[in-house]
Amino acid sequence: MSELPERAAPARPGGPLAGIRVLDLTRVIMGPLATQILADQGADVIMVEAEGGDTNRVMGPGPHPELSGIALNLLRNKRSVGLDLKSAEGLEIVYRLVATCDVVVSTMRPHVLVRLGLDYPTLSSVKSDIVYCQAQGYPLDSAQANEPAYDDIIQAASGVSDMIERVWGHPALLPTIFTDKVCGLVIAQAVTAALFHRERTGEGQHVEVARQEATSAFMLAEHGSGAIAEPPVAFDGLPAAGYPRVLSAERRPHPTKDGQVHLFPYLPKHYAAIFSEAGRPDADGDQRYADQRAALRNSDSLYRDIRAIAPLRTTAEWLEYCRAAGIPATRVATLQDLIDPLPVVSHPAAGRYRLIPQMARFSATQGTLRHSAPLIGENSAEVLAELQALEQPRPTQPAKDAAR
Repeated sequence: MSELPERAAPARPGGPLAGIRVLDLTRVIMGPLATQILADQGADVIMVEAEGGDTNRVMGPGPHPELSGIALNLLRNKRSVGLDLKSAEGLEIVYRLVATCDVVVSTMRPHVLVRLGLDYPTLSSVKSDIVYCQAQGYPLDSAQANEPAYDDIIQAASGVSDMIERVWGHPALLPTIFTDKVCGLVIAQAVTAALFHRERTGEGQHVEVARQEATSAFMLAEHGSGAIAEPPVAFDGLPAAGYPRVLSAERRPHPTKDGQVHLFPYLPKHYAAIFSEAGRPDADGDQRYADQRAALRNSDSLYRDIRAIAPLRTTAEWLEYCRAAGIPATRVATLQDLIDPLPVVSHPAAGRYRLIPQMARFSATQGTLRHSAPLIGENSAEVLAELQALEQPRPTQPAKDAAR
C-alpha cells in the first residue's frame, strides 16, 4: 500500500480532453461512469444535482453522508452545481452553462427532457455546435423509448438471463451492473468520436446510446455465433446462437493442491503440452481436441479433463510451468485482492480512500487526480462566478492610428 498526496489542480489540467467542458445531466452509474472517464482524461465536467444529490452518493457504505465508497471515485475530477431543473431560475442557469460547454450528456428519459426543455433541439438552439449525448433504455424510435430501465431490466432484455440459464440451468442476472458499465464505456467513446468529428468539421450533433441496443450488440459479438449466418449454422446438438466454449457449465477455476488456479490451454499445442506434463501423453492424439474447432465442440470435456489434472500440483507450480510453456494461467483473485494494492489518497471532507486507476494510460497526455469528488453543490458559487466572467463583454481595442 502506498500513500499519495492529493494533487492540486494545475493551471492547465492534463489529459487528452483538457479544454473540453461537459455538462453532466446523468445519474446513478452508467452516465456518471462515462463522465468520470471524460473527467479523468482532462475534461471539465460540471454535474447538475438536485437537492439530496445523486443516487450514487448513497449506494452502499462510505466515509461521509454524501460520499459512498462508489461515489468517491465515480465523482472525482468533477464539479457539482446544485440546481432545481424544474424552476425557471434553474433552467436559465442550465442554458447559460450550455452556451459555455462542448458536450451535454443526459440519461433522463426522452419525455422528461422535452418537458424540462433540455432536449437536443432546444439546447442546440443555445449552442449550435454542441455534442449532445442522450442515453436511455430503448431506442428513441421504438415504442419503449420512454420506459424506465435499470441494469436489471436491460440484462433481462438483452440475452443475459438466457445466457446464464444455459450455463446454470435457471435464468439469473450477472452479479455486477454489467449493462451500466458497458454503456458507460459506449457513451464515453461516442462522445469523443463526435468531438473528433466536430474538430474536423465544426459540426456538433445528436448522439444516441440506447442501452438495450448497445448491450445486445455487445452480447452478440460472440453469442451471435452461427445464428448470424443466413440460414443459421450450428454444431450438432447445439443451438446456432451462443458461443459454446463460454457457455460450458464446466468453465470455472480449477482446484489445485493448495488453492485455485485458472488454466487456459487455448491452442492444440497447449492441450498436448499440459496433458503430457500431467502424465497423460495419450491426450496428444485425442481427436476431441485435434484442432480448435474440435475443442470448441468438446468444451465440456476439455474443461473436465483440465480440472482432473489440476490437483496434481500447487498453484505456484502450475503458474511456473504455464509461464515457461506459454500457456495462459492465473491465480484466482478475490475482490479484496483488487483493492489492497490501490494507492491511498486524501479527501478534504471524507478522509483517506483508495484511488481506482484510470482505464487507459496515455504516454503524452495522462490525466491526473485534479480534485476529489465534490459534496452536493460544492462548486455552485465558483461555477456561477465563472459564468458571469465569461458573459462579461470584452473591452474593444482602440483602432491604431494609421499614420504610426
